[in-house]
Amino acid sequence: MKNLNLAYLESFRVVIASGSFSAAAERLQLTQPAVSLQVRQLEKSLNATLIERVGRKARPTAAGSALLSHAEQINAAVTSAVDAVTQQTSGTAGRVRLGTGATACIFLLPPILRALRTALPSLEITVTTGNTAEIAKAVEDNTIDIALVTLPVSGRSFEITPVMDDEFVLIAPRAMALPARITPAVLASKPVLLFEPGGNTRRTADEWLARGRVSLKPLMSLGSVEAIKEMVRAGLGCAILPGMAVPAKATPRDLVVRSLSPKLHRRLAVVIRRDKRLDRGLRQTLSALKALARKDS
Repeated sequence: MKNLNLAYLESFRVVIASGSFSAAAERLQLTQPAVSLQVRQLEKSLNATLIERVGRKARPTAAGSALLSHAEQINAAVTSAVDAVTQQTSGTAGRVRLGTGATACIFLLPPILRALRTALPSLEITVTTGNTAEIAKAVEDNTIDIALVTLPVSGRSFEITPVMDDEFVLIAPRAMALPARITPAVLASKPVLLFEPGGNTRRTADEWLARGRVSLKPLMSLGSVEAIKEMVRAGLGCAILPGMAVPAKATPRDLVVRSLSPKLHRRLAVVIRRDKRLDRGLRQTLSALKALARKDS
């Protein structure tokens, strides 16, 4: 029977996931020669060539693809075994570092985190908020384990799973006169508050206005959805906000919520590194976030 060295198998898997030995070495915190040696030793033990170079890209051979199809199952089985032992010896479910936007943190995450804590009372969860670019960089740098962010986001090392669409809406003081259709041209004549520049939420609103050939100078740009809502409630103007921030059942009587025309959406996705080792806590967090797709359908 062939003996598989798990460290060598992991190096092989990360080389394929990242596309090169140098990128794999950086992620594994090894030298490139060390990674190359581990893969060669794995090939020697299996008497098969597992990786070939196509241009600058490391690709699996037919034998490598066959092994790769089992590698994820092997990794999951090993992780499950380690989790089982850890639970018996320390009683902990691990730590999850989650990154997301401020709006999702306020209006989307609380019931998810409550369910996770109920299922795994010993799970340590930390939440970092920021814009998509900041959070994606933190996932890439492995200072955050998993993210729920607004698309677009890209990265060779990422597994990106879209999970829900969020429709943007206009909120306005009830006393503000509004036509039946809320178009970019309508907002050109109104005092408008927007999110501060730099994030995908502001970019999405700006692009919608630009498609309507409107170059709008907002009355204010703020970084907090709650601050924007209070400014609107005070009668300072109207605002374009993600729909999750103004749920219909919780809309104050002094505010009116209207759809935009044409409609405007943003898409949220779960982002995690392809080579991320999933312990019990992270695995259940990933599953809980991906379940948003079923609720949105």
